[in-house]
Amino acid sequence: MRKFLALASVLLLSACAGQPLRGTGDLGLVIERASGHLTLINTSTKAPYARVEGLGDLSHASTVYSRDGRYAFIFGRDGGLTKVDLLEARIVKRVIQAGNSIGGSISQDGRIVVAQNYAPGGIKAFDAETLELLSEVPAEYAPGQFSKVVGLADAQGGKFAYALFEGGEIWVTDFKDPKKPTTQRFPAGKQPYDGLVTPDGRYFMAGLYGEDGVALLDLWQPEKGAMKILEGYGRGEEKLPVFKMPHLRGWSMAQGKAYLPAIGRHEVLVVDGISWKEVGRIPVKGQPVFVMARPDGRQIWVNFAFPDYSEVQVIDTLSGKVVKTLSPGKAILHMEFTPRGEAVWLSARDDNKVVIYDTASFDKIGEFAAQAPSGIFFTSRAARIGF
Repeated sequence: MRKFLALASVLLLSACAGQPLRGTGDLGLVIERASGHLTLINTSTKAPYARVEGLGDLSHASTVYSRDGRYAFIFGRDGGLTKVDLLEARIVKRVIQAGNSIGGSISQDGRIVVAQNYAPGGIKAFDAETLELLSEVPAEYAPGQFSKVVGLADAQGGKFAYALFEGGEIWVTDFKDPKKPTTQRFPAGKQPYDGLVTPDGRYFMAGLYGEDGVALLDLWQPEKGAMKILEGYGRGEEKLPVFKMPHLRGWSMAQGKAYLPAIGRHEVLVVDGISWKEVGRIPVKGQPVFVMARPDGRQIWVNFAFPDYSEVQVIDTLSGKVVKTLSPGKAILHMEFTPRGEAVWLSARDDNKVVIYDTASFDKIGEFAAQAPSGIFFTSRAARIGF
């Protein structure tokens, strides 16, 4: 037995020597949208450690993580759902589950991965371990009429909330029995285009493209139905052309307030997180796309649609004013804060690079090459509702 244990120890040490040990909480990935690759990164070393190929069309890809942060689930535009092992830097399994897909989510207990689809309209639930299809919910909002699904987000107790673009509704599907889901439907407004769940998991918010305003559903009291907030913002004023739709998943809650991109306007809306009434507007350089709060809530970082998409502005939440304008590179598509917010990573698509900034000094502290990078996703998302 002693000889066996000694041999096992030698083999274990040899394996460790060949493959560096990494903690999953320190890792993440960068989507290379044009090449079907992922660049796997370490947030402490501020550098890539591997590259994974074969993920198909990543032109509008997003990622969620397993509870332990080891596995990333990538939702591709081609309907591909790919499970990637961050520690072994390899694809575990890949399935083509739809014709056109733009995102997904993972359940509170980490057992179910759900994809949202444009074509065919609806959602599909998969076993997170095996990617076995468990069930699907077609987004048939009227007989024979199917809607694109947008804004899918996880909620407590195995529920998922999402919006139907053509259907003008918010649906909440309960996967308590993953093979027999049940769904509640709520009228929302004209053309909900994206959605998010607030950090405490209580509210689902769906932005409306077809009218001014936001639909808000209290997931703790869904029987009250969806209510309209910010109704009429921008109404009566000259509307600007919308060059890129804002991402609600990039909306932020900070210091008891919500910071939201105003559609087609050069403003960030500030909303009270209890009354859900507008309490201010912050002028910014262009049309905001992502409005993201540093984890401590002291700063809001904003990127923009064309033609201002090579600049980023920083809002101080105490003063409510822009305190810094940066030009990190050409076509800044996405931003991601390190778990405690000391740094922010930005993808510069047209410069084929990722740049890293210190959020206190605004100094650039890192940079590396990546082919047409877009989304940046850290494993800290595994512990957050709606991410």
